[in-house]
Amino acid sequence: MKLKTFFAAVNVLAIAALPLGAAELTRLNSTPGANKIRIEGTSTIHDWQMESSIVGGYAEVGPGFPLKPGAEVKPGPVEAKVNIFIPVQRIKSIEKDGKPYNSAMDDRMYLAVNEATNNRITYTLTSLTLKEVPKTAGAYQYDSTGELCVGGVTNKISMPVVVTVLEENKVKFAGSVTVKMTDFKIEPINKSILGIGLIKTGDEVKLFFEWVATKKATPAAK
Repeated sequence: MKLKTFFAAVNVLAIAALPLGAAELTRLNSTPGANKIRIEGTSTIHDWQMESSIVGGYAEVGPGFPLKPGAEVKPGPVEAKVNIFIPVQRIKSIEKDGKPYNSAMDDRMYLAVNEATNNRITYTLTSLTLKEVPKTAGAYQYDSTGELCVGGVTNKISMPVVVTVLEENKVKFAGSVTVKMTDFKIEPINKSILGIGLIKTGDEVKLFFEWVATKKATPAAK
């Protein structure tokens, strides 16, 4: 057998060995400047919030995922892989009007999540299921499960996710979920501060996110 023919046969066998549908996945990459994560919590003196616009990562979606405006899809499980990350030091405390709040609070948060050894918060999608045919054009309601890792501690979370098709091959994922800090081995603040008194923070925090992912354009043929 000629060497060229041998390698062609190897390539055919390799493609045939791929799981069904693996070659049909479309990769979408995080779109800079279009993302936001928000953390909201409570305390005995005031509610608090932290935000970041830096969300990296990618999604790989199968043929049942909407990538065009008005795409027709069927309810049920969808083939999808999502891996995203947020650099911990890009998360900052803010006032309700969005102005910076307090760098000391930022430092306390970094310490609480062991930023020195775990400098990213990560999320990995494990399942995505379309609930029903969308009633609103472009907005698709999904149920999702995934693994959220904070400070080196990973927990499984479930949450509804809305996927909005912004344009062909460009989609926005949005959702929210409530988690407990203690589930990630983060102890809520409970101490007395001179001049202020006893401060306690609630165990539950709400996480909100908006993440835009876009398929990389194919270079035009020269």
